[in-house]
Amino acid sequence: MPRTLPALVTACGPTVRDDGGVRVFAAIVPSEPARAHLEAFLVPRRAGEPVLRWTPPHLWHVTLAFMAEVPGDGLDDVVHAITREATASPPLHLRLVGAGFFPDTHEARVAWLGLGADAPGALDDLTDLALRTRRACSAAGAPTAGGPYTPHLTLARSRHPVDATPWLATLGDYVGPAWCAHEVTVFVSREQRGGRPHYVAEHSCPLGGGNSVPP
Repeated sequence: MPRTLPALVTACGPTVRDDGGVRVFAAIVPSEPARAHLEAFLVPRRAGEPVLRWTPPHLWHVTLAFMAEVPGDGLDDVVHAITREATASPPLHLRLVGAGFFPDTHEARVAWLGLGADAPGALDDLTDLALRTRRACSAAGAPTAGGPYTPHLTLARSRHPVDATPWLATLGDYVGPAWCAHEVTVFVSREQRGGRPHYVAEHSCPLGGGNSVPP
């Protein structure tokens, strides 16, 4: 069963959606030591960077599936679908390594870190989990966005295309510590803050070591 996480409360003035729909994504969240290692690496390197908008460390994640429109009364079905796929997946031994840019290095709008693994098959297991989660959520009535799956953690965004060649040299050799992912976290946006979706981690779905669950 998914574990419901405590609500995160902030003092910003929210704009709550009035159509009952929510935005949802399922993700793997790096361990605290992995996030701390990456933050220590980035602090001296991003100082004074005027162009890129850096993702705060508490929002770092590796997306598995994103749903732009989930009916309010369909959220439980989506969480159940994610839980089923998580339970059928083994824990994932991963690390953050290397860098890339979307759509490309010379006209970059998104800077990201890739995923590596010491254990054979772990990246295949991650990709399999993402694709199964996408299919399960779509079958539950919440079509998922995205093309071919490229596992990554978004570090920064730019409002305008930039030549990220210097950042490729800076980030490309990064190798983070290994960690073991034991759960899939479900993030839900029910409101906007500053014109952008405000996501809260609402459910934790344990990875189950390959055991299946009944329908």
